[in-house]
Amino acid sequence: MSNYWVVVCLSLLAALVFAVSTSLKHVSAGQVPDAQNMHPRNVFRFIRATVSHRLWLAGIACDAVGLALQILALHLGALSVVQPLMLTSLVFALVIRGWFEHRHIGRRRSAWALILTIGLGCFVLLAAPSTVAVGAAADPSAAVVAGASGLVLVGTGVFLGRRLRNREWRAVILGSAVGVIYAATAALIKAATDVGVRNPLDLLSSWQLYTVIAVGALGLVLSQLTFQAGPLTASLPATATADPLLSIVIGVSVYDERIRQGFGTDVSLVLLLVLLVVAVLQLTREPA
Repeated sequence: MSNYWVVVCLSLLAALVFAVSTSLKHVSAGQVPDAQNMHPRNVFRFIRATVSHRLWLAGIACDAVGLALQILALHLGALSVVQPLMLTSLVFALVIRGWFEHRHIGRRRSAWALILTIGLGCFVLLAAPSTVAVGAAADPSAAVVAGASGLVLVGTGVFLGRRLRNREWRAVILGSAVGVIYAATAALIKAATDVGVRNPLDLLSSWQLYTVIAVGALGLVLSQLTFQAGPLTASLPATATADPLLSIVIGVSVYDERIRQGFGTDVSLVLLLVLLVVAVLQLTREPA
């Protein structure tokens, strides 16, 4: 349990750094050529302009710091604890976004942000595993099913996102697809880290490392396209919700992580999840 609070602190710090990165990359996405039709030529122009944009590069530097913190947290703790804490990046990003645009968050939005933070804190306290098997091997069959399901969800999200005219809904759908990729990336990072801890040389020949790189690159491109698709208040809550919820499913089904059981605990967790979803939806609303 002593490691648990270290994991919580590392996860929150990572969420803050990722929020800074998100804000920088969101501004960058509005300053590069449009690629919402997903045409290969336009996507190539979009990528070429993005990778040389100074704000995007600053965001990537923040990502490197946040990723290092997240990797350490995932190695020390459970996937079902670390990823839900990433949801706090939404709160941090809303505050930072207000600074970027020189406007106040507002009492209503501040209240929902506080509710989200308190609810999330209660959730991770209740969901904290009594024991965490560091380096526990993944269930191969469950991992294959989870991977295939993730590919279907991401493909469906991109397909629908290309065809929706409403900018808010397009951002929500694409943001959800990004959340799926982030959850998969976190699970792969945990697997790769466990391989590297046992033998660093084995990591260079492991499929986990190169899968993380490929999936991470896909996530970078799709997240930038999502930022360009619509407002941050539509895409970011969708990403921040899909990521931790799917991570809990992956942690339980693939890594056999066990959250605390009991009728009262189960009911409380369900109610807290409902509260978190409501809070996220409220935070997506633009002020009048």
